[in-house]
Amino acid sequence: MPEQLWVTAILNRLFAAPVTVLLRAIHIEPRHPQAPIPNTFAMEVLVFLFLLVLFLMLRSRLSVERPGALQHIFEGAEGFVHQQSQEIIGHHSEGYTPFLATLGFFILFCNLIGLIPGFESPTAVPVVPLGCALCAFFYYHVQGFRHSGVAYLKHFAGPMPILAPLMIPIEIVSHLARALSLTIRLFANMFAGDMVTWVFFSLVPIGIPIIFLGLHIGVSFLQTYIFILLTTVYLAGAVAEEH
Repeated sequence: MPEQLWVTAILNRLFAAPVTVLLRAIHIEPRHPQAPIPNTFAMEVLVFLFLLVLFLMLRSRLSVERPGALQHIFEGAEGFVHQQSQEIIGHHSEGYTPFLATLGFFILFCNLIGLIPGFESPTAVPVVPLGCALCAFFYYHVQGFRHSGVAYLKHFAGPMPILAPLMIPIEIVSHLARALSLTIRLFANMFAGDMVTWVFFSLVPIGIPIIFLGLHIGVSFLQTYIFILLTTVYLAGAVAEEH
């Protein structure tokens, strides 16, 4: 049996059997049939439920005349993402703000949840940053096709048709490298932050670790910002007017 967080143990106790059946139905044999749900998935579910409750609370308290603190926080975050995307993408960026903001909130809370005793940051495990990177990767390509249609493929052929046989493989590798870069950057920073924090907690449990907790919070916000910024840049390239 793998080491389980208390949340993971509850989920496995409730859903181990149906999850194991589902995995076997798609020809995936779980390593531990009695505990097929890993800690990372349990943390993602917890973040999802927390954000869902938070959004529902926000929706029920929306007010034009007397906005509350929660509304101010979310409006500020949405405004920041919208302004950034407008500066990078252009005047037609409004439709992309919901995806960018939602992805940013998910990554941020996945980064921060590890600060709570008994939990861990799912972004410190490679599969979660990879999933976020693939979401960004497919999203900006889909938006590129929606914006330009089949003409979006011209982006891969380069500026001159004669260079297409050379440019197409280079562009494909370049776009795949984007997903890899997003994954490694987020994973490496969050993994290192977790390790440094827990090492100092084990060595000096009082006082000094607070500094590293603050550093971890700063890194969490910074890595979220960088991830969304790069996704916005990639999206801008995909939906640029000249395509």
